[in-house]
Amino acid sequence: MKFVDEASITVQAGDGGNGCVSFRREKFIPLGGPDGGDGGYGGSVWLVADEGLNTLVDFRHQRQFKAQRGQNGMGSQMYGKGGEDTTIRVPIGTVITNVDTAEVIGDLVRHGQRMLVAQGGKGGLGNMHFKTSVNRAPRKATPGMPGDLRQLKMELRVLADVGLLGFPNAGKSTFIRAVSAATPRVADYPFTTLHPYLGVVRLGSDQSFVIADIPGLIEGAAEGAGLGIQFLRHVARTSLLLHLVDIAPQDGSDVVTQVRAIEHELAKFNPELLQRPRWLVLNKIDMLAPEERDVIAQKIIAELGWTQPWFLVSALARENTMVVCQQVQRFFESTREAGAQRVDMLPDDIRLRDTGAQG
Repeated sequence: MKFVDEASITVQAGDGGNGCVSFRREKFIPLGGPDGGDGGYGGSVWLVADEGLNTLVDFRHQRQFKAQRGQNGMGSQMYGKGGEDTTIRVPIGTVITNVDTAEVIGDLVRHGQRMLVAQGGKGGLGNMHFKTSVNRAPRKATPGMPGDLRQLKMELRVLADVGLLGFPNAGKSTFIRAVSAATPRVADYPFTTLHPYLGVVRLGSDQSFVIADIPGLIEGAAEGAGLGIQFLRHVARTSLLLHLVDIAPQDGSDVVTQVRAIEHELAKFNPELLQRPRWLVLNKIDMLAPEERDVIAQKIIAELGWTQPWFLVSALARENTMVVCQQVQRFFESTREAGAQRVDMLPDDIRLRDTGAQG
């Protein structure tokens, strides 16, 4: 299945049913008076996060969703039936934006979490509401209110604990193959990875974390060069970044310059990403003689002024890759409890402020 991480849809809530103009007509009861009932509420449109989905590809084929209209009111003070709601299943990690206002209106991060995106219209009033002492036979009723109509943009940001940074061919796909069961494509040309892959790293029966292999980054990514935007939106959720660098690029490029270039792109896209824990992983040490590795690594670390953890690995030879994973696991064990508490505080139902829904 093709991975699609962006889609636009139109949602239309149901209109409210119209109020009824009716008068009681029974034998031996003249002038029975008005008894027109109210119209029913229109159905609303909800989004619900489903862990069984991992792409927005279905929305390439269906872009319009409409809830049911409310039934009109009837005589004998009978209210119209409310319209049925429409529920749209989306992957966990979907961010919803109102196209008209460019405002992010929701973020579904937990299975079963629901979000109201279009409120159904209120039903109209029947003529029984308009009876007064001077108007005992009102022929007035109100129409149902229209349901909300919205253009929505949905953006999937993969939910991973660890995101892999790096230029194309830095060895990200090879690394995730070495530490998990994920099988992204590996080749010797840039942009081999065209969409994100998730891999689960298991170190024990109750020790695991999710790592994301994301398309490589080049200069100008924050403005859309290469696959940059697709890359950068997916690292936004990760708690820890592993910055993979080829320690000995065959094209002779400077490692320090590459690291600074990616830092620059992160800062342009979202300065908060630079404040996130980011560990440096110097990859492809199998290309160097053992006595050269530490010398070159120490030089790179010194030029960068690097203060966070760093590692020497060979993803291809699987050398030191599990050492990195063990350190990552320890990092999450010290921080996961607080993060879980924050997620548990999120409501199951999210309602828009401007729909008039009662939360």
